[in-house]
Amino acid sequence: MRESDATLMAGLASGEHAIVVLKGLFPEPVFSRNRDRIFTLFDQAITTTYSNGRLTTVGPYLAKFVGDRPSYFAGAAEAAATSAGAGIDLARHARERLAAILGLAAFEPAAEPDGTGYADHNIRIYQEDVATPLHNDNIMRDMAADNLVLKSLTSQYSCVICIQECDAGGSLELYRRGWTPDDERYKIPGGFGYDTAVVEGAEKVRFKPETGDVYLFDPTQYHAIEPSVGDARVTMGFFFGFRDAAPGEAIAWV
Repeated sequence: MRESDATLMAGLASGEHAIVVLKGLFPEPVFSRNRDRIFTLFDQAITTTYSNGRLTTVGPYLAKFVGDRPSYFAGAAEAAATSAGAGIDLARHARERLAAILGLAAFEPAAEPDGTGYADHNIRIYQEDVATPLHNDNIMRDMAADNLVLKSLTSQYSCVICIQECDAGGSLELYRRGWTPDDERYKIPGGFGYDTAVVEGAEKVRFKPETGDVYLFDPTQYHAIEPSVGDARVTMGFFFGFRDAAPGEAIAWV
């Protein structure tokens, strides 16, 4: 890993790179301290159940609060206080290191003009046999009807930090195919994501993260996580994106 390599973002944006994996991003004491403190928050995890799966998180995620933004922002503030109280600062370290590596002028948590802050990370816990169904994340599409700052983004990426790898399974399956409006006919009613027929014939890339890995990818492409085996798969993650008005400055949210 080079200290600075702005071409990594260009490779993700162009599709040259499906997934960028960064190893050794954090000093070992920083990672270990944060990992131990993250584990103390597991009793605060909330499981959201869908017709085709479930998602267990510590901290909110915006997609869960469609039509109820006040509850999301209240949850974001509470999660920030909880993380600060536990001494968890790994997301900040990640943004600082990524800003240096990617040659960014700034990389800060997203906030509304009045100062209302978005959650800058959440923690996801995948117990034995838990998977994430096929889906895509596209905040520009999902915010089209909302007057929020994320509506003006021109791109969206995912940053995931592997806090604990599972014994087997748990791979990210990324399909080299983005969403189109016609894909809504494959949406699972009352469920999470889309029927797998939507990616029939698309190139698939698989990646199994190891503890300490940080990886970046384009979540507007279809992706899923296969079932975990053995120890829980634990990650910290956030989205980040750019605006035309400030192309060298990233903002983060989840």
